[in-house]
Amino acid sequence: MKLAFVVVGVVLLVAAGQCGDDSDVVPGAREAPTGAGDATAVAALGLLSVKGRAAMTGYDRARFGPAWLDADRNGCDTRNDILAEHLLPVTLESNGCVVAAGSYDDPYTGSTIDYWQGDGSLVDIDHVVSLGNAWATGAFDWPIKKRAAFANDPLNLLPTDAGANRQKGDGDAATWLPANTSYRCEYVSRQVAVKAKYDLWVTPPEEAAIQRVLVPCDGQAVTPDRWGAPTEVDHNISDPSAVPATGPSGGGDPVRYDSCDEARAAGATPVRTGDPGYGTHLDGDGDGSACE
Repeated sequence: MKLAFVVVGVVLLVAAGQCGDDSDVVPGAREAPTGAGDATAVAALGLLSVKGRAAMTGYDRARFGPAWLDADRNGCDTRNDILAEHLLPVTLESNGCVVAAGSYDDPYTGSTIDYWQGDGSLVDIDHVVSLGNAWATGAFDWPIKKRAAFANDPLNLLPTDAGANRQKGDGDAATWLPANTSYRCEYVSRQVAVKAKYDLWVTPPEEAAIQRVLVPCDGQAVTPDRWGAPTEVDHNISDPSAVPATGPSGGGDPVRYDSCDEARAAGATPVRTGDPGYGTHLDGDGDGSACE
Protein backbone atom coordinates (compact mmCIF):
# COMPACT_ATOMS: atom_id res chain seq x y z
CA MET A 1 0.00 0.00 0.00
CA LYS A 2 1.02 3.54 -0.48
CA LEU A 3 0.96 6.05 2.32
CA ALA A 4 -1.62 8.74 1.60
CA PHE A 5 0.35 11.91 2.09
CA VAL A 6 -1.41 15.14 2.87
CA VAL A 7 -2.54 17.43 0.06
CA VAL A 8 -4.40 20.53 1.30
CA GLY A 9 -3.35 24.20 1.99
CA VAL A 10 -1.40 26.00 4.73
CA VAL A 11 -2.83 29.39 5.76
CA LEU A 12 -2.14 32.08 3.14
CA LEU A 13 0.44 29.87 1.44
CA VAL A 14 -1.27 26.98 -0.32
CA ALA A 15 -4.06 26.30 -2.81
CA ALA A 16 -4.93 22.61 -2.92
CA GLY A 17 -3.25 20.51 -5.55
CA GLN A 18 -0.92 23.21 -6.89
CA CYS A 19 2.87 23.34 -6.85
CA GLY A 20 4.78 26.52 -7.52
CA ASP A 21 7.28 27.15 -10.29
CA ASP A 22 10.55 27.39 -8.37
CA SER A 23 12.23 29.31 -11.20
CA ASP A 24 11.04 32.58 -9.60
CA VAL A 25 11.83 31.59 -6.01
CA VAL A 26 15.01 32.80 -4.36
CA PRO A 27 15.96 30.40 -1.56
CA GLY A 28 15.65 32.16 1.76
CA ALA A 29 13.84 35.16 0.28
CA ARG A 30 11.59 37.02 2.77
CA GLU A 31 9.07 38.37 0.21
CA ALA A 32 5.51 37.13 0.65
CA PRO A 33 4.28 34.75 -2.08
CA THR A 34 2.27 36.56 -4.76
CA GLY A 35 -0.10 33.68 -5.45
CA ALA A 36 -0.79 29.98 -5.28
CA GLY A 37 1.84 29.39 -7.94
CA ASP A 38 4.50 30.50 -5.45
CA ALA A 39 3.37 28.14 -2.68
CA THR A 40 6.59 26.18 -2.51
CA ALA A 41 8.15 24.97 0.69
CA VAL A 42 11.17 27.18 -0.04
CA ALA A 43 8.89 30.23 -0.23
CA ALA A 44 7.12 29.21 2.98
CA LEU A 45 10.47 28.70 4.71
CA GLY A 46 11.40 32.22 3.69
CA LEU A 47 8.49 33.59 5.72
CA LEU A 48 9.57 31.96 8.98
CA SER A 49 11.50 33.98 11.54
CA VAL A 50 15.12 32.93 12.08
CA LYS A 51 16.44 33.08 15.66
CA GLY A 52 18.68 31.20 18.03
CA ARG A 53 17.41 28.37 20.23
CA ALA A 54 15.62 29.32 23.44
CA ALA A 55 16.70 27.63 26.66
CA MET A 56 15.17 24.24 27.46
CA THR A 57 14.54 25.36 31.05
CA GLY A 58 11.18 23.98 32.21
CA TYR A 59 10.75 21.61 29.29
CA ASP A 60 8.91 18.36 29.97
CA ARG A 61 6.63 16.20 27.83
CA ALA A 62 3.84 16.82 30.34
CA ARG A 63 3.96 20.54 29.47
CA PHE A 64 2.29 19.56 26.17
CA GLY A 65 -0.73 18.03 27.85
CA PRO A 66 -1.83 14.42 28.33
CA ALA A 67 -0.43 11.86 25.91
CA TRP A 68 -2.50 11.03 23.96
CA LEU A 69 -5.47 13.41 24.28
CA ASP A 70 -8.76 12.89 22.43
CA ALA A 71 -8.16 16.29 20.90
CA ASP A 72 -10.95 16.13 18.31
CA ARG A 73 -13.44 14.57 20.77
CA ASN A 74 -14.32 11.68 18.47
CA GLY A 75 -14.11 9.23 21.37
CA CYS A 76 -10.69 7.85 20.40
CA ASP A 77 -7.26 9.03 21.51
CA THR A 78 -4.93 10.70 19.04
CA ARG A 79 -2.45 7.80 18.85
CA ASN A 80 -5.09 5.37 17.67
CA ASP A 81 -6.62 7.96 15.32
CA ILE A 82 -3.25 8.33 13.59
CA LEU A 83 -2.64 4.58 13.42
CA ALA A 84 -6.13 3.97 12.01
CA GLU A 85 -5.59 6.63 9.36
CA HIS A 86 -2.24 5.39 8.10
CA LEU A 87 -2.21 1.60 8.54
CA LEU A 88 -3.75 -0.64 5.88
CA PRO A 89 -5.41 -3.03 6.24
CA VAL A 90 -6.31 -2.10 9.79
CA THR A 91 -8.05 -4.17 12.46
CA LEU A 92 -9.78 -2.42 15.35
CA GLU A 93 -10.62 -3.85 18.73
CA SER A 94 -14.28 -4.16 19.73
CA ASN A 95 -14.34 -0.63 21.18
CA GLY A 96 -13.88 0.74 17.65
CA CYS A 97 -10.86 2.83 18.64
CA VAL A 98 -7.81 0.76 19.57
CA VAL A 99 -5.86 -0.41 16.52
CA ALA A 100 -5.19 -4.10 17.06
CA ALA A 101 -3.17 -4.80 13.91
CA GLY A 102 -2.24 -3.42 10.55
CA SER A 103 0.47 -2.98 7.95
CA TYR A 104 2.41 0.23 7.42
CA ASP A 105 4.73 1.46 4.69
CA ASP A 106 7.09 3.58 6.78
CA PRO A 107 8.28 6.66 4.87
CA TYR A 108 11.24 7.27 7.20
CA THR A 109 12.92 3.92 6.54
CA GLY A 110 11.23 2.76 3.34
CA SER A 111 10.32 -0.54 5.02
CA THR A 112 6.96 -2.24 5.59
CA ILE A 113 6.04 -2.88 9.23
CA ASP A 114 3.49 -5.43 10.41
CA TYR A 115 2.03 -3.85 13.52
CA TRP A 116 0.09 -5.36 16.41
CA GLN A 117 -1.17 -3.58 19.50
CA GLY A 118 0.95 -3.89 22.62
CA ASP A 119 4.32 -4.18 20.89
CA GLY A 120 5.75 -0.71 21.39
CA SER A 121 9.00 -1.72 19.70
CA LEU A 122 7.32 -1.66 16.28
CA VAL A 123 5.68 1.71 15.63
CA ASP A 124 5.89 5.09 17.33
CA ILE A 125 3.91 8.20 16.45
CA ASP A 126 6.48 10.82 15.55
CA HIS A 127 6.04 14.55 16.07
CA VAL A 128 7.46 15.72 12.74
CA VAL A 129 8.49 18.94 14.48
CA SER A 130 9.58 17.43 17.77
CA LEU A 131 8.22 18.75 21.04
CA GLY A 132 11.72 19.68 22.19
CA ASN A 133 12.40 21.60 18.99
CA ALA A 134 9.05 23.35 19.29
CA TRP A 135 9.82 24.33 22.89
CA ALA A 136 13.16 25.86 21.87
CA THR A 137 11.63 27.78 18.95
CA GLY A 138 8.64 29.39 20.59
CA ALA A 139 6.42 26.87 22.39
CA PHE A 140 7.99 27.62 25.78
CA ASP A 141 5.86 30.77 25.82
CA TRP A 142 2.55 29.16 24.84
CA PRO A 143 -0.48 28.39 27.02
CA ILE A 144 -0.95 24.69 27.78
CA LYS A 145 -3.98 24.43 25.47
CA LYS A 146 -1.91 25.53 22.47
CA ARG A 147 0.90 23.12 23.35
CA ALA A 148 -1.66 20.28 23.65
CA ALA A 149 -3.10 21.17 20.24
CA PHE A 150 0.39 21.09 18.73
CA ALA A 151 1.17 17.70 20.29
CA ASN A 152 -2.04 16.20 18.88
CA ASP A 153 -2.28 17.91 15.49
CA PRO A 154 -2.42 15.33 12.66
CA LEU A 155 -0.41 17.69 10.47
CA ASN A 156 2.50 17.13 12.84
CA LEU A 157 2.05 13.38 13.39
CA LEU A 158 3.22 10.34 11.45
CA PRO A 159 3.61 6.70 12.43
CA THR A 160 7.15 5.50 11.95
CA ASP A 161 9.57 2.74 12.82
CA ALA A 162 10.12 3.01 16.57
CA GLY A 163 13.89 2.77 16.21
CA ALA A 164 13.99 5.64 13.73
CA ASN A 165 11.82 7.81 15.94
CA ARG A 166 13.94 7.19 19.02
CA GLN A 167 17.11 7.87 17.03
CA LYS A 168 15.63 11.22 15.98
CA GLY A 169 14.70 12.21 19.55
CA ASP A 170 14.21 15.98 19.69
CA GLY A 171 16.39 16.57 16.64
CA ASP A 172 15.65 19.15 13.96
CA ALA A 173 16.58 18.99 10.27
CA ALA A 174 20.13 20.07 11.06
CA THR A 175 20.73 16.98 13.23
CA TRP A 176 18.41 14.29 11.82
CA LEU A 177 16.81 13.38 8.50
CA PRO A 178 15.01 10.18 7.46
CA ALA A 179 17.26 7.40 6.18
CA ASN A 180 14.90 7.08 3.22
CA THR A 181 16.34 9.90 1.10
CA SER A 182 13.38 9.90 -1.29
CA TYR A 183 11.15 11.13 1.54
CA ARG A 184 13.34 13.99 2.73
CA CYS A 185 11.72 16.66 0.53
CA GLU A 186 8.27 15.82 1.89
CA TYR A 187 9.61 15.51 5.44
CA VAL A 188 11.14 18.99 5.66
CA SER A 189 8.21 20.46 3.73
CA ARG A 190 5.94 19.13 6.45
CA GLN A 191 8.17 20.65 9.12
CA VAL A 192 7.88 24.02 7.38
CA ALA A 193 4.07 23.67 7.23
CA VAL A 194 3.86 22.92 10.94
CA LYS A 195 6.14 25.80 11.88
CA ALA A 196 4.13 28.17 9.70
CA LYS A 197 0.83 27.07 11.22
CA TYR A 198 2.04 27.53 14.80
CA ASP A 199 4.27 30.56 14.18
CA LEU A 200 7.42 28.82 15.35
CA TRP A 201 10.81 30.06 14.25
CA VAL A 202 13.76 28.17 12.77
CA THR A 203 17.35 28.38 13.95
CA PRO A 204 20.04 29.37 11.42
CA PRO A 205 21.43 25.79 11.17
CA GLU A 206 17.89 24.42 10.85
CA GLU A 207 17.00 26.88 8.10
CA ALA A 208 20.20 26.05 6.20
CA ALA A 209 19.58 22.31 6.49
CA ILE A 210 15.98 22.61 5.24
CA GLN A 211 17.12 24.74 2.30
CA ARG A 212 19.80 22.21 1.37
CA VAL A 213 17.13 19.52 1.17
CA LEU A 214 14.55 21.65 -0.66
CA VAL A 215 16.61 23.40 -3.33
CA PRO A 216 16.94 20.29 -5.55
CA CYS A 217 13.32 19.20 -4.90
CA ASP A 218 11.93 20.72 -8.10
CA GLY A 219 9.41 23.14 -6.61
CA GLN A 220 8.29 20.94 -3.69
CA ALA A 221 4.94 22.27 -2.46
CA VAL A 222 4.61 23.08 1.20
CA THR A 223 2.74 20.21 2.86
CA PRO A 224 -0.88 21.30 3.23
CA ASP A 225 -3.17 20.85 6.23
CA ARG A 226 -6.19 18.81 5.20
CA TRP A 227 -7.31 18.26 8.80
CA GLY A 228 -7.53 21.90 9.84
CA ALA A 229 -7.16 21.11 13.53
CA PRO A 230 -7.46 24.21 15.76
CA THR A 231 -4.31 25.61 17.34
CA GLU A 232 -5.80 25.38 20.83
CA VAL A 233 -7.78 22.52 22.38
CA ASP A 234 -10.96 23.18 24.33
CA HIS A 235 -10.21 20.64 27.06
CA ASN A 236 -10.02 21.53 30.72
CA ILE A 237 -6.31 20.89 31.26
CA SER A 238 -3.74 22.62 33.43
CA ASP A 239 -0.05 23.22 33.00
CA PRO A 240 1.71 20.75 35.33
CA SER A 241 4.33 23.38 36.14
CA ALA A 242 1.61 25.26 37.99
CA VAL A 243 -0.33 22.26 39.36
CA PRO A 244 2.08 19.44 40.28
CA ALA A 245 0.75 15.94 40.81
CA THR A 246 0.78 15.06 44.50
CA GLY A 247 0.60 11.84 46.43
CA PRO A 248 -2.35 10.53 48.44
CA SER A 249 -0.87 12.02 51.61
CA GLY A 250 -1.71 15.48 50.29
CA GLY A 251 1.68 16.67 51.49
CA GLY A 252 2.35 18.50 48.25
CA ASP A 253 5.38 16.46 47.14
CA PRO A 254 5.18 15.53 43.45
CA VAL A 255 4.91 11.79 42.78
CA ARG A 256 7.60 10.32 40.56
CA TYR A 257 8.35 6.72 39.75
CA ASP A 258 11.76 6.24 38.19
CA SER A 259 10.84 2.75 37.05
CA CYS A 260 7.84 0.46 36.70
CA ASP A 261 9.25 -1.62 39.56
CA GLU A 262 8.85 1.42 41.81
CA ALA A 263 5.31 2.01 40.58
CA ARG A 264 4.39 -1.66 41.18
CA ALA A 265 5.91 -1.59 44.65
CA ALA A 266 3.69 1.40 45.44
CA GLY A 267 0.62 -0.44 44.15
CA ALA A 268 0.05 2.23 41.51
CA THR A 269 0.12 0.18 38.30
CA PRO A 270 -1.00 0.57 35.68
CA VAL A 271 -0.16 4.28 35.72
CA ARG A 272 -2.34 6.11 33.22
CA THR A 273 -2.20 9.57 31.73
CA GLY A 274 -3.35 12.03 34.39
CA ASP A 275 -2.50 9.74 37.31
CA PRO A 276 0.04 10.95 39.88
CA GLY A 277 3.44 9.64 38.85
CA TYR A 278 2.63 9.03 35.17
CA GLY A 279 5.59 9.82 32.92
CA THR A 280 6.50 9.09 29.33
CA HIS A 281 9.70 7.40 30.56
CA LEU A 282 7.45 4.63 31.91
CA ASP A 283 5.27 4.40 28.81
CA GLY A 284 7.36 2.62 26.20
CA ASP A 285 4.64 2.34 23.55
CA GLY A 286 3.20 5.80 24.21
CA ASP A 287 -0.38 4.58 24.55
CA GLY A 288 -1.09 6.55 27.73
CA SER A 289 -1.04 3.50 29.98
CA ALA A 290 2.32 2.71 31.59
CA CYS A 291 3.61 -0.34 33.44
CA GLU A 292 0.73 -2.60 32.36
